[in-house]
Amino acid sequence: MNKWIVGARPRTLSAAIAPVLVATSLAGSDADFAMAGLALVVSLALQVGVNYANDYSDGIRGTDDNRVGPIRLVASGIASAKSVKQAAFISFAVAAVVGLVLALLTSLWLVAVGAAAIYAAWTYTGSKRPYGYLGFGEISVFLFFGLVATVGSYYVQTQEITWQSFIVAIPMGCLACAILAINNLRDRAQDELVGKRTLAVRLGDSRARKLFIGLLLIAHLAAVAVPGENTLLTLLLLPQTLIIVKKVISGATGPALIPLLGKTGQLQLWFALTLSLALVLN
Repeated sequence: MNKWIVGARPRTLSAAIAPVLVATSLAGSDADFAMAGLALVVSLALQVGVNYANDYSDGIRGTDDNRVGPIRLVASGIASAKSVKQAAFISFAVAAVVGLVLALLTSLWLVAVGAAAIYAAWTYTGSKRPYGYLGFGEISVFLFFGLVATVGSYYVQTQEITWQSFIVAIPMGCLACAILAINNLRDRAQDELVGKRTLAVRLGDSRARKLFIGLLLIAHLAAVAVPGENTLLTLLLLPQTLIIVKKVISGATGPALIPLLGKTGQLQLWFALTLSLALVLN
């Protein structure tokens, strides 16, 4: 597979697709597919950008030298640090340009929101004191790939923000956080050795597993709290959720957790599809 596709971490891209899909379905007859498409480009560009930025920053710091998870471009030596950094900046530039178009078509306030998102994406691991190394990564993911991505995608299509757009953003944020949480749980032991104090390191193995499970359960609870009986359709995904939960509870570590990252991403995508169907039916 092309190294740049691998570096973009396809298994995590559901975190960028899901909020736009749900927001568009919530918009209903007011949905603007052209605006939704632009929002999707911004979301995907930011996700790919933060993945490359993380690869670059962790690679030059040496924290990826003994990875348990999938291959990383810089640490493995299959791409230079300079080229990976450039790939991150190109991705951020795409997000910035398309985001500017959205802002000009809707509200210039989106320029500030977009700038904050790009800054958060880079400083997750790319500053002198990266907040991802301090245990604040999950908060940022919930904010930008949950609330901002969902509510923002809804706003650019409808020109309004509603309380329902915030409610449907909660499961999207929780599931995006779950992707990061299972990734950090997998890398917890190695991260602790190199001084990368992710939330999983700070909580310890047992509580990190409980956090992951809690994020999945909150996603389900938030989804059924959305007005309309059709949102109960999301409960059809409980068996898939429980399969993941069972493996995490069993104490799987290291390489055994690698498949769960992909399964969590798939769960978020199926969750978004099911919730979107429920919103359309409502």
